[in-house]
Parts: sequence; structure tokens; C-alpha cells
Amino acid sequence: MMEEQTEKRSLAEELNDQMQIRREKLQQIRDLGVEPFGQKYEWDHHAGDVRGEAEELEKNSSRVKVAGRLMAIRNHGKTAFCNLRDKTGDIQIYFRKDQVGEDAWKLFKLLDIGDIVGVEGTVFTTHTGETTVRAEVFTLLSKALRPLPEKWHGLTDKEQRYRQRYVDLIVNPQVRETFVKRTQVLNTIRSWLVERDFLEVETPMLQTLYGGANARPFKTHLNALNMPLYLRIAPELYLKRLIVGGFERVFEMNRNFRNEGMDSRHNPEFTSLETYQAYGDLEDVIHQTEQIVAACAEKVCGSLKIVYEGTEIDLTPPWDRMTMAEAVKKYTGEDFDAAHTLTEARAIADRLHVEYGPYDEEGKILAECFDAHVEEKLIQPTIITRYPIEVSPLSKKCEDNPKFTYRFEGYIYGRELANGFSELNDPLDQRARFEMQLEEKKHGDDEAHEMDEDFINALEYGLPPTGGLGIGIDRLVMTLTGASNIRDVLLFPLMKPEQSEMQDKEPGKTGETKQKE
Repeated sequence: MMEEQTEKRSLAEELNDQMQIRREKLQQIRDLGVEPFGQKYEWDHHAGDVRGEAEELEKNSSRVKVAGRLMAIRNHGKTAFCNLRDKTGDIQIYFRKDQVGEDAWKLFKLLDIGDIVGVEGTVFTTHTGETTVRAEVFTLLSKALRPLPEKWHGLTDKEQRYRQRYVDLIVNPQVRETFVKRTQVLNTIRSWLVERDFLEVETPMLQTLYGGANARPFKTHLNALNMPLYLRIAPELYLKRLIVGGFERVFEMNRNFRNEGMDSRHNPEFTSLETYQAYGDLEDVIHQTEQIVAACAEKVCGSLKIVYEGTEIDLTPPWDRMTMAEAVKKYTGEDFDAAHTLTEARAIADRLHVEYGPYDEEGKILAECFDAHVEEKLIQPTIITRYPIEVSPLSKKCEDNPKFTYRFEGYIYGRELANGFSELNDPLDQRARFEMQLEEKKHGDDEAHEMDEDFINALEYGLPPTGGLGIGIDRLVMTLTGASNIRDVLLFPLMKPEQSEMQDKEPGKTGETKQKE
């Protein structure tokens, strides 16, 4: 521990020394009459353009203007080679004292790795075959006062990457590509839905009553009306109100917030897609799921067969299907379909070493056994159907067995990706379900659904048969980019404050903050 602390102090001291040197250079640049934080720069080529058009640009002696960040500087007396990076990659720049002039050369000698510059010149190819821009004029656009890290990997550094994503994006181009693909996923989904006459809508993030899922909310307070509010856990109940109002196909891609645990698959703030289709049902939303995932895979990966953590996964529709009870029987040998009493269901759970509460019914026990023994084994895309009514307060009962619902969840590589169902549109049944959930809450389930009188009021005006779907965007992007941690697909994931930040917020110190329950 002492050696680690000594090493950290040494690195901090070195960083402070380098930052001091850069600040001295900042003054020297101003002494040359140059503003180190410049104005707009009219570039006309990206690095990728120059590389792609190199032969023609060189043949015609065309002048190009590029702009970006210096990622390497190799000095050779009165010449230097540098790597300039923009969003398309790197391009080599050749600086020569007698080409740029005496004054400009003095400025060049004050540049550091990380500085942002604009360069104008002609293109040539070095004897090693490297496409290069011969600098004739250059402009300092922004002086970097902090040095870029030399090494940006390993467990400790990975935490720092999440905290300082801006640095991560500078030094790791593959990280930037992940977020380009994320945007491609969002655009593909949006286009797929709009082409099928779905209307994109926005519903409240701040809600007087949270609902649409079984989860713990974040609570806040609205001073203007002196009332409690909740960050939404799902947009479902508002979107179904729109179907009541006459919109036939709606969707929303936006943030949800759940005050729950954090791990490689969960972040308190996450992005989801929800769609609702009037006059549709469970089969419609299963089809939507398979087709949307396939479209995204084609766009991002160029194939419906992808490799995730060394395993080939075939996303080609249709996906395999099982009921929840069938899945438990397949992976454990225990047959819940043959268990007709609570005692028999508890006996199965006991044999599987799955805990259950004193008030849990057969369906809840089945779901617990599924979560404990099946979910992680669903590697290839799989549709699980016939969820118990106890864990499905918003979905329609199965006609052949009212203990189950027309609900599905889609799994890939052992994690839930999608959830959908034929929506419950019977207001009397919905009230009874909410009351059942309130009983669950009384018995200690703090994730049970609240009673929503206004939603029931909306159902009493008539909700047509409707198919509803939710897809976890972050998990979908993880699957298509090979990310093993949800933080790798979030630009700014929530992080626990570093120790120094926590100390700053201790009572009585500067920066003290208070958070409402």
C-alpha cells in the first residue's frame, strides 16, 4: 500500500511538473503575439479524405487544409514529423523550418502532444509509402494544458477511462467507434419504426406516480407545488394513454431511471425503446423484436451472425421459443407444469435451492427458479413465453390458463434484451392486479407496482387490443459491439466519486451537498 501511494505521489508530481511547463509555454506563445486559443478554422479535408484521395491530390499538387489533435511529434533538428488525428483517423504532417518560416518555427517548437492545430499544405508520399501533408502554413487552435496519458489501460486506468471519457475518446479510436455504432443502432431502429407508420413521441420524465415496471424509483421534490415527484422507471402507462387517445402506433426511445443495484449489466440511468401497436398482440411484438435486432445487426455488423465474447450467435429470425416452465424443465429437469399446488411448487424450489417468501404463490416461485437456473444459459436468441400473472401486472391473461399471461422476454447471451406482451385492457382486471401488487408491497416487496387511478380511468374509456414492446438499447449495443460491461456503451456512466471528491463533500467542508430521499 505504501509503495502504491508513493507511486501515485510520484505520478502526480510529474504531472504537475508537465502542466507547469505547458503553462510557461502558454505565456511564451502569447509573447510571440499568438493567441493560443484560436478562432474558427475553415478545413476542407479530413485525414481519411487525404488518405483516400492521396494519389490524385499529389498528382495535381492540390493544397489541403486539415485540422485535428497532435498525437505524436518526432523532431529531427530543423524538421519534424507529426501525427494529426481527427474523427476519421490519423494523417502524417511534415514540418520544415525553411518551409513554414522562422517565426512559425518558433511557434512550432512550443507545441506539445495534445495541442489542436490547423494545417495547410500539399500532399506527398514518403519513401516508406506514408501519405503526408507538407505543412506550409499552420495555426494553433487550442493549447492543451494537460498532457495525454502515455498508458491508458488496465483495471485502475479503466475506471479512469469511464470518469474521463473525453480523454478515453482522444486516445482510443476504437472507443469512439463504439459510440458511432450506438448512434447507428438508434437511427436504424427509428427508421424501421417510422417506415411502418409508428409515431415518435415524448412522455414525462418527472411523474407524480411511477409505474410501468416493478422497480424502485428515484424520488425528488417540486418546490413550486410543494409535492413529491419521481423519475420515471418506464414510459409504459403514458404511452398506453396515447393509444386510448387514438394514436394507433407510437414509440419512444429515451431514458429510464431505477434506484437499484449497479453491475456490468445495470446502470441507474439507461435507455430503452418502447413501442405500442393498437389492434396488435404478443405475436406482433415478438416479430418486431426479431426484425429490429436483425436490422441493427445488418447495419452495425454487416451480418446476422456475430461473435460475442468468443461465442458465435445467430440472430436470424425466427428465434427459438419456450414457455418459462418448459425452459425450467429443460435446464433443471423440474416440471412446474406438473406442480398443481403451492406445496409442490415450494418442493421444486427447495430441490433447486431457490429461496422464496412466505407469501409467494406458485407463479412467483416459478419465475424465481427461472431467474436462478435458466436465464444465464440462454446464449442463442430465445423467446420465453407464458409468464405467471404474479410477475406480469400489466399483461393480458392467457385464455387457456388464467394463471399465465401473454407475455414474452427475449434473451441473448444469458441476459434479457426485450420484454413485451398483449396489453391488459380490461380496467376491472387491471384494478385487481394493482390491488394484488399493493398486497405484495405490504408483504415487503418494495418493487411492487403502485395503484394508478388515472391509468385505470383511461382504460375505462377503452384501450383497443394492443401489443407493447420494450427493448434495452444499452444491452443491444453491448451485444452488437462486443462490450462486456454496460459502462463501455455509455458515454458518461455513473461512477462513485473518487476519495478526494468524497472528502470535499463531508459536512463542514467546501462543496457540501445534500440529497433528498
